[in-house]
Amino acid sequence: MKILLASQSLRRRQLLEEAGISYSLLSKETDESYPAHLRCEGIARYVSKKKSDAFANEDIPDNTLIITADTIVWLENEALFKPKDEPDAIAMLGKLSGRRHTVATGVCLRSRRRQKVFHVLTDVFFKPLSVEERTYYVEHYKPFDKSGSYGIQEWIGLIGIERIEGSYTNVMGLPMKELYEELLLWRE
Repeated sequence: MKILLASQSLRRRQLLEEAGISYSLLSKETDESYPAHLRCEGIARYVSKKKSDAFANEDIPDNTLIITADTIVWLENEALFKPKDEPDAIAMLGKLSGRRHTVATGVCLRSRRRQKVFHVLTDVFFKPLSVEERTYYVEHYKPFDKSGSYGIQEWIGLIGIERIEGSYTNVMGLPMKELYEELLLWRE
């Protein structure tokens, strides 16, 4: 079976490559809005499915599986998405400072005949971050394409995260163990 990754995320590409999973890229701009009543994993599942549903059945070649995903950061009943600019990123990291938050990734697997949506949750615990640490990170790493304004694999993850409970790769944007297990079970 051929795999198409419908994502512009460099981290998702890197994770698939490091796992030895061959894939091709396919991408479609998708409106990522969602119903206001959804919370945490409900948002991630809804948006990952919406990204998949952007492809018509005839867009999917035979013997091909499309993977779409969406990752959000959830802090006390609020979704933290990608920051608008530098001040927004610094402020967002301030909200996460010294606290626990949840990273939710929804993944949708789809072929012409089948679709499966699943999600993975990871709790991340930040140490208290000084304004200088937050500013340094934002100025040097430009996390404007990252939900919650951070990449766990970058400097802020090395110096600022006390611990995680759950999947590390989920925080990067794709829960690889769970994806691998789903791919092993996938049958056409």
